[in-house]
Amino acid sequence: MPELPEIEVVCRGLAPHLKNRVIAGVWYSGKKLRHDFDLELAKKTIINQEVISVKRRARYLVIQIGRHSLVVHLGMTGNLGIFPAASKKLRHTHIILTLDNDMELRFSDTRRFGSVQLFENSSFESLEQTFFQKFGPEPFDAECTPYYLHEKAKKRKIAVKNLIMDNQIITGTGNIYANESLFQAGIKPGRKACSITLREWEKLHQAIVEILLWAIDCGGSTISDFIDASGSKGYFQANFRVYGRAKQPCPNCNTPITSEKIGGRSSFYCRKCQK
Repeated sequence: MPELPEIEVVCRGLAPHLKNRVIAGVWYSGKKLRHDFDLELAKKTIINQEVISVKRRARYLVIQIGRHSLVVHLGMTGNLGIFPAASKKLRHTHIILTLDNDMELRFSDTRRFGSVQLFENSSFESLEQTFFQKFGPEPFDAECTPYYLHEKAKKRKIAVKNLIMDNQIITGTGNIYANESLFQAGIKPGRKACSITLREWEKLHQAIVEILLWAIDCGGSTISDFIDASGSKGYFQANFRVYGRAKQPCPNCNTPITSEKIGGRSSFYCRKCQK
């Protein structure tokens, strides 16, 4: 499933093509997605309206059109791209927004676990109080500090990896980047969150931010079906130091990388480098 860096790359790719364009038409395949798409409501509210902004929150894209917003989740195999209106649409295309320049924003999804939801009279800011109300801060936010994470963790006995993947605590640290960040910080993923010292949280918070920014610069990771808005694949996976490298040598000490399930998710770490 695309994580924060992949969605940020899509957001940055789409924004220049969508901002200030006017929606000229809406099409829907009628096939069931993760959430229902209300075509009639879309026709009534966003046609002839200007795209105000394209932003990301957690793993969601928020496209504000006039006074309304589309909230997009790519699920496992979803993709958003800009195409000439005259071009043939892909087999699994489900939603199309026709723009005023004969281009189209197309949402395709082979497995249909993604969604496009329309929220009336909702801006990016107002969605923070409704749709995103239960989401924690992002690693880049001013309120997401090592002290904040230490306070949230000090009474929690769950694995630290599970805590940093909890969207109500901190959003955007998915499985891939949690593994990589914990390796960079030298912290074993299965350690109890309450055992992590403030100094260790300083290292881990810095690692999370650095790893995510690095992944964004690399265009994300090509895991399963992810491609960005231009159709290009990310290449951060070439920089994986532990994720998906079970039994391969640790890049620091050559100890074989260990793999185990933590919280139902595959976890990778070095028994020697991570404590």
